[in-house]
Amino acid sequence: MSVIKFKRLSADERQAAMINAALELIAEQGLAGTTVRAIAARAGVTPGLIRHYFASKQDLIAAAFEYHMSSMTQRSQPQGSDVSHGALHQLAAFIYAALTSPVVGPQSLTIWAAFLQQVSKNDALRRVHQETYHGFRNALQVHLHAAFGEMGRTVDPIILRQLAIACNAVIDGLWLEGGALPDDFGQDELPALGLRAIGAIVDMDLCEIAKLGGILSR
Repeated sequence: MSVIKFKRLSADERQAAMINAALELIAEQGLAGTTVRAIAARAGVTPGLIRHYFASKQDLIAAAFEYHMSSMTQRSQPQGSDVSHGALHQLAAFIYAALTSPVVGPQSLTIWAAFLQQVSKNDALRRVHQETYHGFRNALQVHLHAAFGEMGRTVDPIILRQLAIACNAVIDGLWLEGGALPDDFGQDELPALGLRAIGAIVDMDLCEIAKLGGILSR
């Protein structure tokens, strides 16, 4: 009989371990096959400790969904040297990151799809879906607003929101295709398509900006 070795972790590390274990299991077995006992074993904690941090399995699942979706927004934000560049460069960097690994990929799509099946049936997951969708779209809107400002263009707030919705839809569609059929696209093909399509929507040459800034290869 094998003995599970439990790790000594801080409270935050324990919670992160539980959430990551839940996401790994959801990717492998779906929501139905992801039990509290299996999460505990994968995370190296006891089932009782999970109940100490989360009132129910559903609370843990909702937290995992929120983490998965929010992390994609965080990973899309400009990092490193991109932060020191201007608003147009940062908008291009945001779009590029949102359409490349690790944001785009089969596992990321599998996890999202498992949750999405339950969104219409589960109020907690529906709230997380709404909040995280707004979180990504609002981040995109902030970048669009700054880019317009850098170009000296003033955009009505209602139009700006509508542009963010349309641009977000482009990213969502390409993200789905990239996760479902990763071998169908060449290197940087998806982000280049995204930059070109979004650039056409907002009347900015985002592909050229990405090339000049070293984000996209020529």
